[in-house]
Amino acid sequence: MNRRLLAVVLAGACLVAPTLRAEPGQSVTPTRMTFKDAIARAIERNPSGQQAAAEILRADALLGQVRAGALPQVTANVTTTTLNGSRLFGTTVSTPQNQVAATVTASAPLYAPLQWALRVQLMDNKQVAELAAVDVRRQVAVATAQAYLAVVARQRVLDANQRARETAQAHYDFAHQRRESGAGSRLNELRAQQSVSSIDVLVEQTQADLYRAQEALGVFVADNGPVTAGDEPLLDVPPSLDAAIAAMSTERTDLRLAAGREKAAARVVTDSWKDWLPSVSGLFQPQYVNPGTAFQPVWSWRLQISANMPIFDAGSRREKRAEREVLLKESQIAVEGLVRQAKSDERTAENAVARAERAWAAAKSAAQQARDVVDIVNISFKVGASTNIEVIDAQRAALDADTAAAVAEDQLRQARLALLVALGRFPQ
Repeated sequence: MNRRLLAVVLAGACLVAPTLRAEPGQSVTPTRMTFKDAIARAIERNPSGQQAAAEILRADALLGQVRAGALPQVTANVTTTTLNGSRLFGTTVSTPQNQVAATVTASAPLYAPLQWALRVQLMDNKQVAELAAVDVRRQVAVATAQAYLAVVARQRVLDANQRARETAQAHYDFAHQRRESGAGSRLNELRAQQSVSSIDVLVEQTQADLYRAQEALGVFVADNGPVTAGDEPLLDVPPSLDAAIAAMSTERTDLRLAAGREKAAARVVTDSWKDWLPSVSGLFQPQYVNPGTAFQPVWSWRLQISANMPIFDAGSRREKRAEREVLLKESQIAVEGLVRQAKSDERTAENAVARAERAWAAAKSAAQQARDVVDIVNISFKVGASTNIEVIDAQRAALDADTAAAVAEDQLRQARLALLVALGRFPQ
């Protein structure tokens, strides 16, 4: 899900208008930010995290409503009644023409198993909301880390292209000087110039890709402009993978969230038998009437105890329990599938890290070897021992090797990040 989120942001980042506008064809100077600061700021300011935090407040408000319903309630009422005339019973006034009645009602549930169970269930829901918020923050952190690594990778590719352009430009300058002095040919000069122009295209394209990635990173960290990488991300793999794998169930936020949902669903099923229990409520109501009558004194009160028990509901409670059992089964299946996927993610990431480390080592060697070839061919060309075509081929091979090394390095970072995410060790 994080990769899809990153892809959407990368595709739409160019549509986000920064606060500071640049001239057409120019880019806004990006803000430099360290990897740690980018993750912390994204967790703090990203709208997804803020929405998850709001869900916790909502769950807490629902819990407060139910908790308040289980406590005593007090209400007051004042009523003024005016009739067209007094009502008499013989010579005694039974109902005066004008009368004021004030009543205070205090009520409380004396035995309410359903309401008490609902309060505990809502406490579970609040815990689930808290776990969901933690998991959302993890997703935001992972997506931000991927965006940050994308910026670093594109910067590495841009550096390789710029180095290649400097080498090609130096070769072109030498070929141009040789032609000006009459020792070189126009053909060699054009070939060298064509190599410079081709690399210029790559430099511009890579700069555009880099800026797009910087805008995407700016969106994740809730900045009003592009953000660039300010340091090298430290993605250290735990020294003891066995211990980290054993702790996955407590470290991974998605596993904890799934377990919390299963626990909440199990409690609802367990509490289903309380649907058959009665409920008892009490009411105490003092009353003041002015003027009083022979049938209604000035001061009076009443105490009422009410018991309610459902007897026949046409199978409604039975079907509710069946629905709750299905929801519990679905949550158990989700936990089983998520645990299986988590173990697969860990094995895949561990394998990818091992292979990426070997690939990066080989790519670094190939890039260094290709640069050495360029140096040797350039020297040979200057003394007439090699041709212009050999120089250009060596430069092209060096550029390809540098690009491959940048890609291999990015794959290693991504693999390490995936392993830390699979183990539940990112972010820490």
